[in-house]
Amino acid sequence: MSDATRLPDLASRALGGAVVAANDEFFAAKENLVLPEPAAARTEFGHKGKEYDGWETRRRRSPGSDWAVVRLGAPGVVAGVVVDTAFFTGNYPPRASLDGAAVEGHPSTDELLKADWQPLLAPSDLAGGTANAFPVDSDRRVTHVRLTIHPDGGVARLRVHGTVVPDPRLVDAGPFDLAALENGGRVTGVSNEFYGRPAQLIGRGLARSMGEGWETARRRDDGNDWVEVTLACEGVVTLAELDTSYFLGNAPGSAALTGIGPDGEVPLLPRTRLQPDTRHRFVLDAAPGVDRVRLDVFPDGGMARLRLWGRPTPAGRSALGRRWFDALPDVQALEVLGAAGVPPREAGRIVGARPVSGDLLPAVARLLDGTAG
Repeated sequence: MSDATRLPDLASRALGGAVVAANDEFFAAKENLVLPEPAAARTEFGHKGKEYDGWETRRRRSPGSDWAVVRLGAPGVVAGVVVDTAFFTGNYPPRASLDGAAVEGHPSTDELLKADWQPLLAPSDLAGGTANAFPVDSDRRVTHVRLTIHPDGGVARLRVHGTVVPDPRLVDAGPFDLAALENGGRVTGVSNEFYGRPAQLIGRGLARSMGEGWETARRRDDGNDWVEVTLACEGVVTLAELDTSYFLGNAPGSAALTGIGPDGEVPLLPRTRLQPDTRHRFVLDAAPGVDRVRLDVFPDGGMARLRLWGRPTPAGRSALGRRWFDALPDVQALEVLGAAGVPPREAGRIVGARPVSGDLLPAVARLLDGTAG
């Protein structure tokens, strides 16, 4: 489970996650569940009782359990979950479970409640005042999760750690940040992360402070610091953004970008001087497709965001499409094929034969490869 918690929190508000429904939030608001910062102790009392930094339901006087539905900021495959009961000691739920669902488009609450929910975590014992961590064994992509507490009580935070699996149909529609966490980019190597997590570099939106970027310790040798990003898929990077916003006395003096792909290492941006507190944008010369990019900073320092805009290569787009389709739950995969005009009988055959290979219908090839078939 320790490895799973290093994966992105797919439910985090910082990534666009939201609690879209709950059957009860009498004592504390459901939205607190996905706040990115740790829960804080509260001492004040309101009209309904003591205030808590979390989600808390009333005491049940009837059979049943309470629940909250979370829309993931980035759909993906869940590898682990943390049900954090920080500061809930006499009022935490004794057990909790988690289900996942994959829903097309932007569903209403009623549509979500009728979705095909599948178990991710069976009812499991919780301890109070504890970040209760559980592994999840799943290979299916989900867009929403439902936390059920048995029977009632309070949870401070819900963390849903996993791997982002982007929808390739969105890739085909316009400009694509190959490095973005929400598109499936991930940090796979780093020299130092003393002050700030490198995954924040490829997070959503603009940084709002120095604390929302990546920052290394001060180097006392002749080397330099670096971070490696595995792209959402193999692609050609055409525009790079190196944003040092909020880093004033601790921005790198210069930086370079190197791509790694089928042709080995490819220089993307030569060592280039940087300014503090500045959003740098560089148009890159034509280069072959790469699947990883290493950012070298000289000698050390901090950076708020790294954006690598470009386009997938045909091989990259194909791999992205197949990975997405193979990870879809059966119901959503059938919906996707039906929307593409595949007859129900043939759609059932394709879904049942996954992982896909061989003689695909033109409509399926368009979905998976981004081609006309």
